[in-house]
Amino acid sequence: MYRIEVSPAADRDLEKLKQRIQRHDFEHLRAAIRGLANEPRPSGVRKIKGAKRAYRIRAGNYRVVYEIYDKENLVVILQVARRTEATYRSQQ
Repeated sequence: MYRIEVSPAADRDLEKLKQRIQRHDFEHLRAAIRGLANEPRPSGVRKIKGAKRAYRIRAGNYRVVYEIYDKENLVVILQVARRTEATYRSQQ
């Protein structure tokens, strides 16, 4: 079982999304993040090119960008955003 930590930037992303999107979409997003504790590399995960530990998953129209630290059993959520061309630029 992995521990989930949310970066301050991702926490701000989630707070903004909570106000802007429908409740069931937000709950789907939260469930996807919680699921990373049991399986940090779920079906459909993609490694972000050019980054050592960064991955992303889809949760509806949104993307969760995170890093996995296997030795510490830790997943750090870096960004939660609607999918656009700029979603992954800060991770590279």
